[in-house]
Amino acid sequence: MSKETKFIDVILPLSLPNLFTYRLPEALNEDIQIGQRAVVPFGRGGKLYSALVKNIHHSPPTEYQAKYVESLLDETPIVNEFQLKHWDWMKDYYIANPGDVFSAALPGALKLASETKIVLNAEFDKELISELNDNEYLIFEALEVRNILSLQEISEILNIKNVHRVVKSLIEKRAIVVEEDLKRKYKPKLVQFVRLTEYADNEENLKLIFDEIQRAGKQLETLMSFINLSNRYGERKEVKKLELQKSTGISASIINQLVKKNVFEVYDIAVDRIGTYSNELIGDKTLNDAQTEALQSIKEKFEEKDVVLLHGVTGSGKTEIYIKLIQEAIAKGEQVLYLLPEIALTTQLIVRLQKVFGDTIGVYHSKFNENERVEIWNNVLDFQHTKTSKFQIVMGARSALFLPFSNLGLVIIDEEHENSFKQFQPAPRYNARDAAIVLANIHKAKTLMGTATPALETYYNAQQGKYGLVELTKRHGGVQLPEILCADIKEATRKKRMKSHFSPLLMEQMEEAFKNKEQIILFQNRRGYAPFLLCEECGHVPECNNCDVSLTYHKYSNQLRCHYCGQNKQMPNSCGACGSTRVTLKGFGTEQIEEELAIYFPKIKIARMDADTTRSKNAYHQLITDFEERNIDVLVGTQMVTKGLDFDNVALVGILNADTMLNFPDFRAFERAYQMMSQVSGRAGRKAKRGKVIIQTYDPYHRVIRQVIETDYNAMYSNELVERKQFNYPPFYRLIHFTLKHRDRDMLNAGADEFTNALKEKFGVRVLGPEFPVISRIKNQYHKNVLIKVEREASIKSVRKIITTIKNNFETFSSYKAVKITIDVDPM
Repeated sequence: MSKETKFIDVILPLSLPNLFTYRLPEALNEDIQIGQRAVVPFGRGGKLYSALVKNIHHSPPTEYQAKYVESLLDETPIVNEFQLKHWDWMKDYYIANPGDVFSAALPGALKLASETKIVLNAEFDKELISELNDNEYLIFEALEVRNILSLQEISEILNIKNVHRVVKSLIEKRAIVVEEDLKRKYKPKLVQFVRLTEYADNEENLKLIFDEIQRAGKQLETLMSFINLSNRYGERKEVKKLELQKSTGISASIINQLVKKNVFEVYDIAVDRIGTYSNELIGDKTLNDAQTEALQSIKEKFEEKDVVLLHGVTGSGKTEIYIKLIQEAIAKGEQVLYLLPEIALTTQLIVRLQKVFGDTIGVYHSKFNENERVEIWNNVLDFQHTKTSKFQIVMGARSALFLPFSNLGLVIIDEEHENSFKQFQPAPRYNARDAAIVLANIHKAKTLMGTATPALETYYNAQQGKYGLVELTKRHGGVQLPEILCADIKEATRKKRMKSHFSPLLMEQMEEAFKNKEQIILFQNRRGYAPFLLCEECGHVPECNNCDVSLTYHKYSNQLRCHYCGQNKQMPNSCGACGSTRVTLKGFGTEQIEEELAIYFPKIKIARMDADTTRSKNAYHQLITDFEERNIDVLVGTQMVTKGLDFDNVALVGILNADTMLNFPDFRAFERAYQMMSQVSGRAGRKAKRGKVIIQTYDPYHRVIRQVIETDYNAMYSNELVERKQFNYPPFYRLIHFTLKHRDRDMLNAGADEFTNALKEKFGVRVLGPEFPVISRIKNQYHKNVLIKVEREASIKSVRKIITTIKNNFETFSSYKAVKITIDVDPM
């Protein structure tokens, strides 16, 4: 009896519009399943890729002869039907290719290709070498000599074509890692702890030690303090090195002397990775009346609606409500996805939830290396087969929505208004908030969005009855909303009362806070020292060679830097155009605030939180820990300081220049300014007393500033809604944004005109552009923008079909097809 011939359609990890069909060897007929990875050749060189099986059928392709599948990488599927449905929606809605979604969804270690580079894992235990088979040992030996190998080179060493299984096995045994992963290697935050040595942890020896250090007052005091700290509450506790230093007011050198005397040993504990949680879990917190009422309302809304918006002021206790809903979901055996805008900014929340849920909560984000991400992926995947998983709850940034959930019951989207949920580069340019709602719908799960300042579109949907709406108007624990005051810097400048960038009102409030030993947050949404350098003789401003933008001065490196392409040059002593030495810095960034604040308050400790000071994750955690433990008096920062942080002792928040946010050329500028100012204000006065917020502005009577002062979200919403309706913007219209790029300005102009005319033939006056943006050249590529405004009622499917046809025709037949087009649906 002849065996049937099977074909499979696969998604390749390449930006291709179509699936590709391969013939299955008869030996694999019984093993093939949708969602497995297959090793397939693609392209003229026969380069091997790990592709994903999307369809299984008996129809050979008509346009080309199908090549054979080399092998299958998985015994069981690594992607499930829910994910494939979600990928299809994402591909269609965001006008992306299947390979784009595949590449965004899977960790890199699951997408091996011939040119993938492999290196040894520095953390591999050499004693486990005996567990490697012959081929694996050959590769291990080769890597010890050559340090780095491509899959192609591994193939030549082993003299076999398909090496994917060997590489996969070595990755699973933690012997090797993919080279690209090392660039994004996640390093845990290490906290130093102190304990007695084995010698000192003995009553007789301890008496001898006390006699020995009797005259060394500081050492004796330190040892006594350690014993007190380690026996708090009648049981042995771990003691942080920093905590011990603080309790006695000593430096680290005293502890080091005791280490040399074999009294103490110092050891590290990684505290920011979600691993085994060994501490005691805390019990349920009792909700107050407002929270209980809100929780009940959410449950009632869930009876009618799949999506509910929880609109609660900052500090109203939204997280406690989330915890109750999560507990109910996991009690029913469901999985929970908790999405946050930026995982790096949520240390406090992770620690807080871990105290409640222990090991059942996992974290997934791009700071982990690819192999660690694969482990979490597999853990979530196991739930499908075992109905139990180490990580029944997953907290993560936008990439967490791609995990292989099989029984998702609840999706929580915290701070849903944040534009960090939007993926900008590369495709698919998705909004994780919207994509998560669709994912929940596929799983028939419920979605709860929470924020103090909802996105206009979200609040509109809630008002229209598309989403349920629950409101929390009071802060938790009777804490009052901060008192918001306005400082008129126009008037203060006229009267020559400004001290650098600080108004008299802000200086007075800062002095009072320092007197009361309280902490301050200063917000300036611009990093660097000064935005540009100006020649006072000829007006020349140094610009980037690759981008049409002025260079920002960074004093710590004494360089002028481009924030778009990274180009930098040393600070000049004279004007590059006329040679004059009369060059001056204009504007101010966080670096300048930090420096000038230290001149007025030399005794206080100041720290800066921006992209320059938080390049490593440990640096960020160190800042947060130091601020929490009150080692820092003032935290100067960009928008990083606005997001979800809760500090007990912050009495004052200063917004140094509200006008830059209000005057940004964007139809969302007022909405964003309101959100940012409200969120940063929410950091003030959390627990003990009412906080204060000082907003510095040249226009103290600006509509948005008055709305922030009065905490009047509804007034902002109503004003913005009128203007959006009048000028055809969301939530009444959908936006589709096109960026056209080319190195040659004339080529770009001609190509943009041709492409836009083709769009106008179909969409008429709905098309705006083409126009050069404010910064028209980035990384030596000129940019032109085109915008389409489409009515909400219009069939988005038809719109996508027309756009795809026009784009394909342009890229195939146009004389200007070298012009690159990127599409952004629902731009932020």
